[in-house]
Amino acid sequence: MRPSADRATASSTQGRISELLLESRTIAVLGASNRTGRPAYYVPKYLARSGYDVFPVNPRHLGETLWGHPFAATLGELEAATDIVNVFRRPADIPEHLDDILAMRPLPRAVWFQLGIRNDEAAARLRQAGLEVIQDRCILIEHRALD
Repeated sequence: MRPSADRATASSTQGRISELLLESRTIAVLGASNRTGRPAYYVPKYLARSGYDVFPVNPRHLGETLWGHPFAATLGELEAATDIVNVFRRPADIPEHLDDILAMRPLPRAVWFQLGIRNDEAAARLRQAGLEVIQDRCILIEHRALD
């Protein structure tokens, strides 16, 4: 009985991810990189080419522009409303960004921790604030699965 319950949960999760990707238009990329071989570069580049408005966030690259937008040092500097905050930070570094995420107005619809990134405590705090949280999944892979 347990395996079928797991499949049902996975199916509903997959359906919700598809819905989120289809309904969203703007994505802030926390930990975006200007190094072409890094996932924090090529994943958001793919999203930008797929029609999303992608905003890079990384204080190391201030003064640079990627995907048509200048790098912001923090999420609080973004002038546009954001549907998804896509996180490319080590799990231990996520808590330092929670206040920035929760101070965004309007709040994003979801916070997405990329493949290999999981922080259950941070996710619980974000969910308590009413945000949807996706952990340890690649947004590029999930987007490609929409076809």
